[in-house]
Amino acid sequence: QVQLVESGGDLVQAGGSLRLSCAASGRIFSINAMGWYRQAPGKLRELVAVTISGGRINYADSVKGRFTISSDNAKKTVYLQMNSLKPEDTAVYYCSADVVVAGSLIKQTFWGQGTQVTVSS
Repeated sequence: QVQLVESGGDLVQAGGSLRLSCAASGRIFSINAMGWYRQAPGKLRELVAVTISGGRINYADSVKGRFTISSDNAKKTVYLQMNSLKPEDTAVYYCSADVVVAGSLIKQTFWGQGTQVTVSS
């Protein structure tokens, strides 16, 4: 029904930058929110940043001031600019979208396949 395709993960040195992208496609009536989560080995998946329709944005405390989430509504794409990366940012980053599927009145959450970000010290 809805597909999320992420890109931009890579291996980078501490202090470096990466930009992740996530494009949504499929039977989309509306997107209520898009965001990024991450999961490091042995840890639970955690919220990194989310942008909600209407302009509200939330960040995890650990990334405030370093990461910036933005979106292009026309392209149904969300970006995550990550600066001043630290080894503890190493994780698989997942894109998530809260979508009202075309032809239904139900909001569903969809996930991308994940993209690996590795920050070396």
